[in-house]
Amino acid sequence: MRIFVRAVVFAFLAGAGALAPAIAYSDPGKAALHLSATLGETGAPLLAGLHWRLFNERADADGSRALIAESEAAQPTLSVAPGEYVVHLAFGLASATKRISVSDYEASERLTLNAGALRIVGTRGDAPIDPSRLSLAIYVPERNNPEAKLVYSKAKAGDLLGLPEGAYHIVSTYLDSVGVGSLGVGKAGGGAPSNAVATNSIVAADIKVPAGKILDVNLRHRYATLTLKLVNSAGAEALANTNFTILTPGGDLIRELIGAFPSLVLAEGEYVVIARHDAKTYQSTFQVQSALDRDVEVIAQ
Repeated sequence: MRIFVRAVVFAFLAGAGALAPAIAYSDPGKAALHLSATLGETGAPLLAGLHWRLFNERADADGSRALIAESEAAQPTLSVAPGEYVVHLAFGLASATKRISVSDYEASERLTLNAGALRIVGTRGDAPIDPSRLSLAIYVPERNNPEAKLVYSKAKAGDLLGLPEGAYHIVSTYLDSVGVGSLGVGKAGGGAPSNAVATNSIVAADIKVPAGKILDVNLRHRYATLTLKLVNSAGAEALANTNFTILTPGGDLIRELIGAFPSLVLAEGEYVVIARHDAKTYQSTFQVQSALDRDVEVIAQ
């Protein structure tokens, strides 16, 4: 008999559900608010990089609105009391706001972003670069400012970043590891790993982001990893406790290191290396070719 009663109740609830809208209850007296977003009117739904905030529609005495809920899910379902709200969506540097009304059951709202999106990747040759090895900065060109205005320094390679339609200047800097032997180096910013330092492998591009479109940008770096050695003769064992200074041909300091065979990343080009050991100084020049990782020997003579 108990089984029969449960079956009847289930059948009744199933029949009632067919007459009423599907309700995603989470708390008694609450309604389900389903949110989604697209790029442009005909764009596909956005599935990453979104930050939703739901505010009370009625402003407080100081003009602010109480934050009711927030989510970083692509298509969140929020449990809220029926009423009037303001929903704000942030997608990178793009945003949208909409006043909405939530009924006693549930509501679905789609926000349309009048913006575009940018996805940046880096490569060396045909090989992709680990996103954690790139520091990206996005600038907006300004009149009378040849360096442009920095608007975003925390972009991550491979992520989808929302941007208002317009022109942008992108700078990608390859990051090297800071290990034993590195002297006087500054750490890279922008959320880079704590053991990273900016190298001189820097690639820049000017782009235009169209509204309603996703723009893929591939920035090609040209660099190599070099291991420095001071030796008495070619191919001989490296001398320990050697100080190395790397300079451009014009004398600009690139990096200082110490050890028997410290390594560093350098952009393609010509360099001068100065090695100091036992109060003696030795100098040599060398060339860096992209993707040609190799040893650089300085002969102690």
